[in-house]
Amino acid sequence: MDINSLPIDESAKLNAKAWLEGEYDEATKQAIREMAEQNPNELNESFYRTLEFGTGGLRGIMGVGTNRMNKYTVAMATQGLANYVRKVEESKGQKVKELRAAVSHDSRNHSREFAEITAHVLAANGYKVYLFDGMRPTPELSFAVRHFKCHTGVMVTASHNPKEYNGYKAYWSDGCQLTAPHDTAVIDEVLKIKSVGDVKMSGGEQNITIIGEEVDKAFLARVEANSLNPEVIKKHHDVKIVYTPLHGTGITLIPRMLKQLGFTNVNVVEAQAVPDGNFPTTPSPNPEEKAAMKMAVDLAKEIDADIVFASDPDADRVGVAVKRPDGEWMLLNGNQTMSVLFYYIVKQWQEKHLLTGNEFMVKTIVTSELPADIATRAGIKIYDVLTGFKFIGAKILELEGVEQFIAGGEESYGYMIGDFVRDKDAVAACSMIAEIAAWAREQGKTFFDVLVDIYKEYGFYKEGLVSVVRKGKSGAEEIQQMMRDYRSNPPAEIDGEKVVCIKDYQVLESKDLVSGKVTKIDLPKSNVLQFFTDKGNKITVRPSGTEPKIKFYFGVKGELCCKDCFDKTNDALDGKIESIKKSMNLI
Repeated sequence: MDINSLPIDESAKLNAKAWLEGEYDEATKQAIREMAEQNPNELNESFYRTLEFGTGGLRGIMGVGTNRMNKYTVAMATQGLANYVRKVEESKGQKVKELRAAVSHDSRNHSREFAEITAHVLAANGYKVYLFDGMRPTPELSFAVRHFKCHTGVMVTASHNPKEYNGYKAYWSDGCQLTAPHDTAVIDEVLKIKSVGDVKMSGGEQNITIIGEEVDKAFLARVEANSLNPEVIKKHHDVKIVYTPLHGTGITLIPRMLKQLGFTNVNVVEAQAVPDGNFPTTPSPNPEEKAAMKMAVDLAKEIDADIVFASDPDADRVGVAVKRPDGEWMLLNGNQTMSVLFYYIVKQWQEKHLLTGNEFMVKTIVTSELPADIATRAGIKIYDVLTGFKFIGAKILELEGVEQFIAGGEESYGYMIGDFVRDKDAVAACSMIAEIAAWAREQGKTFFDVLVDIYKEYGFYKEGLVSVVRKGKSGAEEIQQMMRDYRSNPPAEIDGEKVVCIKDYQVLESKDLVSGKVTKIDLPKSNVLQFFTDKGNKITVRPSGTEPKIKFYFGVKGELCCKDCFDKTNDALDGKIESIKKSMNLI
């Protein structure tokens, strides 16, 4: 089959021919020929562009082609990363004695293969590479980067994406995913790698050290040190926990950590305990989704559990379900789980007289204001950062040695407790959630009761989200026009409430519409707008950087007088969010 004669993009033809003529294995070339003969559309999708190395690394569908996750695209990305890290170190004017890197992976199909390729390319470039002996959670990779004083690290994972995907997260020496200026600079370096011929694929095998149990122990010791109430765990060790790793890496450490803390009644969903990149028991391995939590909740009902939690495939995010007074189970959203974590940690630090006035917590700008309220009332500084956990890590690095970090989180089910990891950490979060369940029982309460207590004390905060999709070039322009319109003609009121403050992260200005005062926002620029009303409601407008959509985040607040009024208040706040959507022509 002559590829030139196929009705596909010219770029796809050029890329496919380069692979057919280049230093690629015969199986890859045969797959290209078969696509050309049997499925030209698939060939076009696989080769019409090069899989983009974004600010967080690679992520894409697995398969043959320049626009797919495969051993060659992984190798080329790693070569670009290796070149950049070396360039940065050499620019410091000192002779580089030894560059170091840590590599781990999740349970997805081909993850081990991609991790080994990553390790071999780094090793061939002269790096001392610490490669885990098997799959490990993302937070342990972040920990290992700092533990071994590495210059970089790579976690092979596509997080909670469907089974067809895999990905590649790149880390800097602080154990945090790449931030400015390294994020875009690495992209530039990766783009210089035009073919597999530019990659050092082998020759440094002696530079690879296999790691495992020693790092596990060190990491788990740090997680255990987070515990604020070991005596309560000892007393209520039999609190009934249901946990599912959703066929992912959480199974390697989370049950072990719970046992190490002293919990004796941990019930793992056995059907989802086996690591499997096909995720056979769930349509999506995303703990944000009800379907992913179903088997765990069903088990909880069967055994009358106290708490349910699930980690995603790379064990950096956590979904939680709690039992209501009527016996039904309720899935918490990320804002609720984060609020309970903040509340418990702050309360314990207060009771144990650990606060010195120099502590801080961090959340993202689209996260609920409830965690900020909890921190502020306790005299703890709270910092807002842009969406993305790497910005929480960057804030910790910025304040290292100046202020003490306690905890951070974001609405998309990611939490960090302590600073020994610089990314979302399901191992530490699950451990603390279990401890809170034990603490609640000590007071004759449930996890749900703790959430109710928070709402009664601080107000009932409720959040909602709408994603508006606009596909194609015209859709992208429509999204940009929406942002221009909001800036040039901002709403004076939303759903009958007066807009009293506008924050524009593009120009980094916060404007008080009552006093006219304008203050600078000390964050990197981002195409995000926020509107605050006189009733304390918050609306955030944020175009996606990777998808053809624009997201609207809603945060409203009411009063909760008692536990019996929970449903009524919750429904009223849901109605308020729907009313705001209608007033903004979003439904």
